[in-house]
Amino acid sequence: MTSQPRRSPLPSDNFAPYDVERVRADFPILGRKVHGHPLVFLDTAASAQKPNAVLDAMDRFCREDYANVHRGVYYLSERATHAYEAARETVRGFVNAREAAEIVFTRNTTEAINLVAASHGANFRPGDEIILSAIEHHSNIVPWQMLRERAGIVLRVAPVDDSGELILDAFADLLGPRTKLVAITHISNAIGTVMPVAEIVRLAHAAGARVLIDGSQAAPHQAIDVQALDCDFYAFTGHKLYGPTGIGVLYGKAELLAAMPPYQSGGEMIRSVSFEKTEYAAPPARFEAGTPNIVGAIGLAAAIDYVATIGFDSIAAHEQALLRHGTALLSEVKGLRLVGTARHKAAILSFVIDGVHPHDVATILDRSGIAVRAGHHCAQPAMERFGVSGTSRASCGLYTRLDELDALAQGLARVREIFG
Repeated sequence: MTSQPRRSPLPSDNFAPYDVERVRADFPILGRKVHGHPLVFLDTAASAQKPNAVLDAMDRFCREDYANVHRGVYYLSERATHAYEAARETVRGFVNAREAAEIVFTRNTTEAINLVAASHGANFRPGDEIILSAIEHHSNIVPWQMLRERAGIVLRVAPVDDSGELILDAFADLLGPRTKLVAITHISNAIGTVMPVAEIVRLAHAAGARVLIDGSQAAPHQAIDVQALDCDFYAFTGHKLYGPTGIGVLYGKAELLAAMPPYQSGGEMIRSVSFEKTEYAAPPARFEAGTPNIVGAIGLAAAIDYVATIGFDSIAAHEQALLRHGTALLSEVKGLRLVGTARHKAAILSFVIDGVHPHDVATILDRSGIAVRAGHHCAQPAMERFGVSGTSRASCGLYTRLDELDALAQGLARVREIFG
């Protein structure tokens, strides 16, 4: 099987130097007011806002080309099928998979991980081991716990240090002959740590283990190359990548997908059906039972094309400037402690303030039009590791301005005034 060349990014010259105001003009929601104040949206890690390019692509498809895919020989169905499979090819290029058949559309990262747990995990036996990290999202914990209940596997947890960095030596010590899978986040949604995934894959493969990477937080912020990583599975979701909800992606190496049984059954995932026997389709159709989220796939492809016009080098430079600025500002707030200070971080600022509940922080900020997340961020074990029940979290995106972090700092100063 020959590798296909990586799809070249679209020209980004128009965004150099980075023009955040031009980017923001593409996002209509950023022009609205909340409680009489300009919206300051600092919850991109939960779900990113959508540019006009995505909204227009989905609307245009629904208005002009909508039909079901793969099943019709008439004009609209053929156009819809072409658009849907072109979206798969766009995703293939985005992650640099070898072939489009390695791209499975799911509802989200959660479903992608559940698919691997149910299907690839069907071959696991009592005593087989899966290694997770201490800062995983619940979506990369609970499916493996359910597999443990079904199959008797053992879950082992790789620790992180006080800054939130993986203790690589401790991770390596967990690897052994019974390790079948390492399931690990690329970037922590709770504290922003960027994991050393290339080294994790190398160590895991040397021990004979497969690797699944949860790329939900990485896909919006950096280029993904699954061939260079040599990971076995990579999962991400559309709505964090400036695309729509209800669409996600599972990349799997072709030989692994071909060996996996179906995750769900019904229409579209079959080659033939009789009352005596069913023959399943080849991947990726085998894992896409029922009518797919056609519009979502169109929107995801448009989102990928959009970020490509800006370029990940420009996005990363902008977001790292935001991280530095925000870290400096929040470090000056009395009684505030940043949770997660790894050397390599995404632009996520997770923090606690002495004597103030994170929900109170978020509520007070909201009255000034500032949207942040509060709680455990679906990462309760991570919160436990750092000795907190939850944090307030400000997360940036390609449309975030430096002065919005100034507004956050001013809002936190008001929180301190209220609570003394």
